[in-house]
Amino acid sequence: MKLIYQQMLAFFFIIITSAAIIGYSVLSFASEQAYDSTFARLEGYADSLGELALASDGQLDAHFLDELQIVMKNDDVSLRVFDGDNNQIYPASKTNWQLPKNIWNTLQSGRSIHIKNDHQNEHSLRVSNKEAYSGVMVPWRHGDSLIGVVWLGAKVTNIEAPVNMAKNNLATALLITMIVGLILSYFLAYFTVNRINRLSRATKKVASGDFDVQLAHKDRDEIDELATDFNSMVQSLRKSNEEIARQEERRNQFMADAAHEMRTPLTTLNGILEGLQYDAIPEESKGKSIELMRNETNRLIRLVNENLDYEKIRNNQILLFKTEFDSVPVTHDILTQLRQKAQETGNELVYEGSESANVFADKDRFTQIMFNLIQNGLQFTQNGQVRVGVKRAEEQHATIFTVADNGIGMDKSQMHFIFDRFYKADPSRKKAGTGESGLGLSIVSSLVQQHGGKIDVQSKVGEGTTFTVTLYDDGFQQYVDATTGNQQK
Repeated sequence: MKLIYQQMLAFFFIIITSAAIIGYSVLSFASEQAYDSTFARLEGYADSLGELALASDGQLDAHFLDELQIVMKNDDVSLRVFDGDNNQIYPASKTNWQLPKNIWNTLQSGRSIHIKNDHQNEHSLRVSNKEAYSGVMVPWRHGDSLIGVVWLGAKVTNIEAPVNMAKNNLATALLITMIVGLILSYFLAYFTVNRINRLSRATKKVASGDFDVQLAHKDRDEIDELATDFNSMVQSLRKSNEEIARQEERRNQFMADAAHEMRTPLTTLNGILEGLQYDAIPEESKGKSIELMRNETNRLIRLVNENLDYEKIRNNQILLFKTEFDSVPVTHDILTQLRQKAQETGNELVYEGSESANVFADKDRFTQIMFNLIQNGLQFTQNGQVRVGVKRAEEQHATIFTVADNGIGMDKSQMHFIFDRFYKADPSRKKAGTGESGLGLSIVSSLVQQHGGKIDVQSKVGEGTTFTVTLYDDGFQQYVDATTGNQQK
């Protein structure tokens, strides 16, 4: 069954049930009111007759009662009178009518009796076999003696006439309520189901790849809350899809770059080998050719190692052997190694740090971090400076390292992706050596996180870039979730 019909039935059932309960309550009240009003009126007549009987020493004139019966017939009221011995004295009858013993005993105790329907009460006096009567029996007492009983009755049909009219009116009202309830339940169900269908249509659009879908809502109920969650989900999916597209683009770019970088040394190696095979290389040049082959082979090994390194670091598959050591000599060693490369591009390496600064880290991985950062600065700087700073921050229980260049710089969009795998801020600038694969800074970021540290970058286009690495002392590192890369104190 479709949801709209389920909703209609639910709303319709609630409306009809409510109307039926209200109708039943109204009818019960109207019926009770009709009988209570009749009993009160009949008791009033009986009390008045009792006062007349006591005033005439317990004797009521039969002629007076006949005239009274004629008057009361206008109100459809019948009259019977019994003496103190339970004999009917009015109206006169050849049959000796008497009240049932249980009723007579109750009346002798001075209590009045109300009978709603003498045809439904087998212990009461049945006045007529054709029509049912509702009546009261009131005892007349003089002192402690019972001198008589009066029975006054009204036809049940007359009492229930207004109740039956109310039943007819309520039946009509119930029919109208059913029709209105059916129409109202349809619109209520349609309104609810239409909102759900709108959400369903939006879900199908998302499933087909449209991540620009957004549902308008007014924050009124649970369906609006669902719409809010749906919008948040779509935004997350859109960001994830965009990220996947970016990663795929970078992967493709990396594969092209890797193929290019591997093709160059392989071509060189192949050419030298062919030259050696056919003695095309002069004897005096063979040593230089073998040195070139070694350099190109090292270049290939370095490219492969960078990829393997990144995968191990990213998957938390490396073991860090952390010790406390002076980071300044290690930094000077790195600067010495890279000074010749800096001179080749007209750059100057400048150390602007303390004479001594202990750090708690894996020495080999620390060397890799600083080497990649300094080399990155040289790669994107021409005829400029790369300044390296080292200092202790005792209040933070950390050692802070900075690598600043005055090279090409980056804009905000580039800075956002700078630590992503395969990303290159300036793909057009391809130089020989490490760092060309777009993995250098990704490895740096991952290693810093594995150390429980943090890395920040500031840059302006045309002015240069500054990387700041903070490595904390033992016991003050930030916790790193290996599955998500998220850091916590």
